[in-house]
Amino acid sequence: MSRSEWPVVEGFGPYAADCRYFTGYKPCRFRRLCDGCPEYRPRGTRILLINLDAMGDVVRTTALLPALKRAYPQSFVSWVTLKNAAPILEHNPYVDEVLLYGPDTVLELEPRRFELVLNVDKTRRSAALAQRVQAAERRGFGVNEHGAIVPLTPEAGYQYWTGLDDELKFHRNRKTEQQMLAETMGLEFRRDPYVLVLAPEERAFVERTRRAWGLGGEVVVGLNTGCSTLFPYKKLPVEYQARLAEELVDRFPGIRVILLGGPEDAERNREIARLTRAPVLETPCTEGLRRGIQYMDLADVVITGDSLGMHLAIGLGKRVVAWFGLTCEQEIDFFGRGEAVLARVDCRPCWQRACDRPVKCYERVDREELLEAAGRQIGAARREKTG
Repeated sequence: MSRSEWPVVEGFGPYAADCRYFTGYKPCRFRRLCDGCPEYRPRGTRILLINLDAMGDVVRTTALLPALKRAYPQSFVSWVTLKNAAPILEHNPYVDEVLLYGPDTVLELEPRRFELVLNVDKTRRSAALAQRVQAAERRGFGVNEHGAIVPLTPEAGYQYWTGLDDELKFHRNRKTEQQMLAETMGLEFRRDPYVLVLAPEERAFVERTRRAWGLGGEVVVGLNTGCSTLFPYKKLPVEYQARLAEELVDRFPGIRVILLGGPEDAERNREIARLTRAPVLETPCTEGLRRGIQYMDLADVVITGDSLGMHLAIGLGKRVVAWFGLTCEQEIDFFGRGEAVLARVDCRPCWQRACDRPVKCYERVDREELLEAAGRQIGAARREKTG
């Protein structure tokens, strides 16, 4: 829309209805009338990204944003997500608008029109929303008249089929989730990293905490001890992690160990701290997601299961050692800063929420293998610190 096409309120003047700063509710942040404003920035291609899956998936989906901006440099990206995941997108330079999924948002979207809708979720809820919104083009996944999830374009076929064929997903596929997602959306894949940004005031908090806790030049190893309740077998036993902390301190003198986790891990971390003889530091688990990300930023190396914590650590550029039992390690990209340790069971991966086997995969993660991997990442972190 050119300036000559702006709507006009008779007796007052034109307003920039397509400006990225204009809401129509109150003055924009520049507090100027539209006519003659030098800050006018048209929204360009209006893109809606739908991602209502787990928080770890939201972190991983941020890797799609640089490719999206390369394809549509003049664009306005709106992202619909769940309330608990929205903090992940704070300060993200590629996201212009975060919408919290719910009845009000669905109603708000009805009169709007987008040039492009991208649905990354293979769920009926997300698929239905993608097809309900007015859009010139839709990519990703939709739902058919029978209520089944379907690919919206041929490019989505490969990722779609990995959800149907366990042999393909578990054994033959060698593409990361980011590569499959970029290909599904018809975007150029350049192995872009996650986009997880700390604001200056958040980085200042990390530095203040580092000084207050006496975390100087030594390597800090974070044990991300838990996971969501959806897949309980993604976490190692409490006693295992208490011994792991001891062996880390014994084997790698000079390191500091901190315990990381979410609100569901607070009691678990207290128990680990009680059982171990290692001088571990417990980070607060109940101060919110953004604060939890900042506590994770204290670490140089993070040892974790395949969980939200793993994705946050990758997004922060940490060195990562991640163990895998029920999930697919080949779908994860550590971007040259981490490695996977696999549970020694013949039934992995399985993606099961419950298990009737007498020995669980989390009981078959070899601690020596985990320590060796940690040693390699600690050594690399030390070399980075000393320049």
